[in-house]
Amino acid sequence: MELRCKEVVNIVDGRRLGHIVDIVFNLANACITGIVVPGEKSFWNVFKSGTEFFIPFSQIVKVGEDAILVQIYGNQPNNNPYVLTDRRD
Repeated sequence: MELRCKEVVNIVDGRRLGHIVDIVFNLANACITGIVVPGEKSFWNVFKSGTEFFIPFSQIVKVGEDAILVQIYGNQPNNNPYVLTDRRD
């Protein structure tokens, strides 16, 4: 199953969050911890990179053929503890 090809959609408000950037694993127990999607873009920060959004595995509702449905409450990424900033690989 190719997860990077699937679009991530929030079922709470219908927002498309983009495609998976990374998958986070817990190596101690060989389980998926969550997924990482691109951060929100706006007119002013369209060229800004490094902001990403972590979605815990517990918030993934369904993995379908074309999309991954997640359940995330709160519309401001700044209020969300799962926002990753200035991530360098």
